[in-house]
Amino acid sequence: MPPTPADRSEHDEYPGRVMAGEMAQQPAVLRRILDEGAPRIRAVAREVAARRPRFVLLTARGTSDNAALYAKYLMEIRLGLPCGLTSMSTTTAYGARPDLRDVLVVTVSQSGGSPDLVASTRAAREAGAITLAVTNNADSPLAAVSEFHVDVLAGPEKALPATKTYTASLLALYLFTEGLRDGDTSAAGALPELASRVLGRQDEVRALAARYRFAERMVITSRGYGYPTAREAALKLMETSYIPALAYSGADLLHGPLAMVDNVSPVIAVVTQGRGGEALQPVLDRLRGRGADLFVVGPAAQVSAASAGFVLPTEGVPEELQPVLEILPLQLMAYEVTIARGQDPDAPRALAKVTETR
Repeated sequence: MPPTPADRSEHDEYPGRVMAGEMAQQPAVLRRILDEGAPRIRAVAREVAARRPRFVLLTARGTSDNAALYAKYLMEIRLGLPCGLTSMSTTTAYGARPDLRDVLVVTVSQSGGSPDLVASTRAAREAGAITLAVTNNADSPLAAVSEFHVDVLAGPEKALPATKTYTASLLALYLFTEGLRDGDTSAAGALPELASRVLGRQDEVRALAARYRFAERMVITSRGYGYPTAREAALKLMETSYIPALAYSGADLLHGPLAMVDNVSPVIAVVTQGRGGEALQPVLDRLRGRGADLFVVGPAAQVSAASAGFVLPTEGVPEELQPVLEILPLQLMAYEVTIARGQDPDAPRALAKVTETR
């Protein structure tokens, strides 16, 4: 068993050291975005808003795809703009060239280096789109081919499982979306301190993670703004601990997959405080009725009615910002389950930091 956080120094070598260090950086990264990045993001948003896009297409892979899905909820709800998630192969493999005049194409990528992201963004710009790259690398090929760029300012990320670039992307996309409508973003100012409080509860997560050391599969569900969190949590669990983790919208879970839920396979429910959580309530009732081993991340009332859970400090946090906090205990969960299973979350098998899909 590796030493506890209190026993470690920053120079200690232990499994998951890099991932642990980058998770711990997230409050500082969020503060950097608010202090340094926000004015630039709003300036970019104003330039894009002046072009009056009529539709938004979001392009991404992996963890960035989950951040893009969050942006889809934001832009459709907050702006009333229809949004779609692109299938890059229609451009890169099939050579399709749709008319993208007056369409905003937002490409989200930690590295900005994947060839299919670069090629599809270049093609979109040639087809008349307004192109925006959201990356952690201002010097990336993706930033170079895009008309506009937002730097998420996360600093170098060395761990294979992305953590700080995910929450940084969420906040950057929130600030950009609100910038398009000249909205008030002051509520985001509470995030760094709240994130620090959540991450400071790692011992609590470690105790909870012991329940799932021998899990053979997990189901993760949510609705609304929480659904991208469910997908990202599933990805983190699969790439670190190798546990098959299936993410479903609560509505989709009721349309068939609920049949596989029993009292053995854990179900993690991400309950956003707001309309998404209200929409998920019938799903939670059904899960409890089936005797599911239910783990809830969300408000205290929902956690108390579950088998186990993690209470989020979301009082006063708008629903659209809660995903920045929701993913944090689930990152810790993926880390702790992996350590408990005797594996190293810093070295997932068969993965590379930059995935060069085409």
